[in-house]
Amino acid sequence: MKQQFKILDTFLSDHQDYWRFEPFHQSLFDLLPWHDTHPELCQWLINLLPKEIEHFKSEPAELVAQFQGFLPEVVAVNDICNVEAAEVEDLALPTGLDNGIPGRKLNQIVAMGSAAIGQHQGSEWLEWCSGKGFLGRILAHETQQPVTSFEFQQPLCERGQADADAMKLDMTFVQGDALSDTSRAVFNCNQHAVALHACGDLHVSLISKGVDAQLPAMTLSPCCYHLIQTERYKPMSDVAKASCLSLTKAELRIPLQETVTGGARVHRHRNLEMRFRLGLDLLLRETLGISEYVPVPSIKKSQLDEGFEAFCLWAAEKKGFNLTGVDFQYYLEKAEARFWNMERLSLVQQIFRRPLELWLALDKSLYLEQNGYQVSIKQFCSREVTPRNLLIHAEKTS
Repeated sequence: MKQQFKILDTFLSDHQDYWRFEPFHQSLFDLLPWHDTHPELCQWLINLLPKEIEHFKSEPAELVAQFQGFLPEVVAVNDICNVEAAEVEDLALPTGLDNGIPGRKLNQIVAMGSAAIGQHQGSEWLEWCSGKGFLGRILAHETQQPVTSFEFQQPLCERGQADADAMKLDMTFVQGDALSDTSRAVFNCNQHAVALHACGDLHVSLISKGVDAQLPAMTLSPCCYHLIQTERYKPMSDVAKASCLSLTKAELRIPLQETVTGGARVHRHRNLEMRFRLGLDLLLRETLGISEYVPVPSIKKSQLDEGFEAFCLWAAEKKGFNLTGVDFQYYLEKAEARFWNMERLSLVQQIFRRPLELWLALDKSLYLEQNGYQVSIKQFCSREVTPRNLLIHAEKTS
């Protein structure tokens, strides 16, 4: 793992100019950022048609193969990032155990539950950031061992406890703050801790507190690396602390940019909203002389169907701007061109998503190794089920 980390660290450090930017903001400029240093890459990007951009976005392996001509090291790094699949068995769940769980989420939960059960250590479970305890239900049912489900939101605890009691599952919900020192009270040395898509500092907190409690095992799938309390990422392992990379919150979002889930409707809304935001940014710069990006609140996806002008007027009301005499169609057309410029830029950054995500996962894994755990990183499901499919499994050595 240390060798893998060093290869990824060197790759990311040596080629920072490819990925350390924000495509949304960089798309404002006509020239690509590599027009002087990598002219052949820029020409290839410029020549791409929208349908080709969409194709490469959905086929990472083909993008890597194409990119090899511009950056030969990408093939060896991509081989490191092809993480082995975890051993996952189909679980024959009884009727009702999956009540309330959406289909794709159920696939994730069952896959992770199976992987954790197959490597179970200890005599009970700790379900970290449990929500309503969907994963805990599977663990309790399949192993007949008690589950402590730790969750911040009291209503989710109450609903989860009621459902578990109705199903006669040995689950105890505990409300608490995972980032608080008081959360240490739910740990004991018999637990195998699990966390599915625990965000940022939440999975960091589990790892550090699990090490302190000397848990026999931890199985977790990290997510939302940017949700941290500090302005920059704080490495956990000694080898990551020695790295020259100091990642910002914006850069920690890069691994999350891949969206293969959600269906055509979600995809359409995402693209439409991005066009509207890009167009509004141009409009504000050119009509009101605003030189800095103005963040606009989240909008209901149903409102997007009202069109670009309605979006701009909604945003103006939220931010206190006066938009009169604006040619909204003009800025929507300019936004269309800027959108595809942004997507071209995103293709380059996409090459570095998985290496960066694995760099982050290896940092956590190396920290666990430093503290007496045997650790593996595997994929617990396909990227079509969720791109956030890395699973860190750690077992305490004797």
